[in-house]
Amino acid sequence: MIKRKKTRAVRVGRVIIGGGFPISIQTMWKEPIGDIDSNLIEKINALQAIGCDILRISVPDIRTAERVGRLTENIDIPLVADIHFDYRIALRILDFNIAKLRINPGNIRDKTKIEKIIRKASARGVPVRVGINSGSLPGDLKDERDTALAMVKAAERELEIFSKIGFESIVFSLKSSDIHTTVRANKLFSERYDYPLHIGLTEAGPLIQGTVKSTIALNKLIEEGIGDTIRVSLSSSPEDEIIAAKEIVSSSTGIKRGINIISCPLCGRASFDVHSFLNKIGPSLNSMDKNITVAIMGCVVNGPGEAKSADIGITGAGNYAVIFKRGKMIHKVSSERAAELFKEELLKFQ
Repeated sequence: MIKRKKTRAVRVGRVIIGGGFPISIQTMWKEPIGDIDSNLIEKINALQAIGCDILRISVPDIRTAERVGRLTENIDIPLVADIHFDYRIALRILDFNIAKLRINPGNIRDKTKIEKIIRKASARGVPVRVGINSGSLPGDLKDERDTALAMVKAAERELEIFSKIGFESIVFSLKSSDIHTTVRANKLFSERYDYPLHIGLTEAGPLIQGTVKSTIALNKLIEEGIGDTIRVSLSSSPEDEIIAAKEIVSSSTGIKRGINIISCPLCGRASFDVHSFLNKIGPSLNSMDKNITVAIMGCVVNGPGEAKSADIGITGAGNYAVIFKRGKMIHKVSSERAAELFKEELLKFQ
């Protein structure tokens, strides 16, 4: 079992970051916020259903701040307002029930403006994430040879302002698109301070490349007990980010979150279309918060053994698909009926 570093506890809505609480999963909304309608609310609720604990939304102007403020009244998931450049946007969003602010020292540099944000956040009981990115460091730190150290220095400068006011509800993040820089920056910060860390590799890339790089970086940190909340930043959907983050946390800590899926890659032996089947039942699988193993196999070589060993499994068997539950065959069905029956059996675990 990994021994996590003890950090301060910071409450973000109904989620607590740090303090020994489970590593929380975040993603970021990837579209401009328009009308607050049932479609938007349904999409956000769906992200929560598959395991998202905290949702960050970019707030580029006052109008968006007001829309996001209205959105907080219609959803349960804690929202983080992502603020850049204009401190007045942060002040406006704090008039609403926002769960956390994220500010970037690289583009809000006036100390008096930062102090105004901190004082209002303190009065409203809203925590702040100080988000340090290697690509947007303060001007005088951009040319330092040791980028990881420069990122820590940027965090320390911001911390001085918070400490002067006596504000303690702070989460820090130190992110780069480079694996080694990200890991080293977080290690350096973690050695010096006990503030909770939001970890991630920024601008990690497309789904496959970004997931691989993020896994390497975040596994290194989590195995050393570093990291209290996580986002996998992909050029892909929020759903993919959430699923990738859950898998990284589960694999790195050994603490399962959601179901464990075993599935074959398909080959010439397969008599059952595993890929198509996964597409059909994927939403049902991803929304299950159960510690079970599901096996989805294509042929009779490894399929029956894997399916029997899982809590629930299905495998191709000639012209039929066979469904197993806790080691026993419970259905032998045509491929056309397989998804329907499998979903019914899955629901019995809930």
